[in-house]
Amino acid sequence: MKIVINSNRKIFAIQDEFSEMFPGLTIAFYAKPSHPGAAPSTKLIRHSGKTLQDCRINSNDGIIEILPSMNISDLKENFRDVYGLSVEIFQKGGNGSNEDPVSDNLTFEEINKQVSL
Repeated sequence: MKIVINSNRKIFAIQDEFSEMFPGLTIAFYAKPSHPGAAPSTKLIRHSGKTLQDCRINSNDGIIEILPSMNISDLKENFRDVYGLSVEIFQKGGNGSNEDPVSDNLTFEEINKQVSL
């Protein structure tokens, strides 16, 4: 799976793409740090109509490829280090809401197997 990253993309569009590929998971974006070089925010963006520019300080554009062998921490690091975005991956609850964050050391292949059981 490939996700196009640019400042004008809406958060909900990326969340929809991600959920199509991984139906049991959701990706959430944290607000941008208060200033360049500051620690990442701990506040999740609840309004998914915002753009990626609302979540980050830098404006690098490109494509993130998610491979089945990739673990959660690799994806989170890629978002953070290349695109200045802080994300969290959650398992979806029974009512579609976010539950607990997924363990950073699991691969997407392992998660898909767990969800399909």
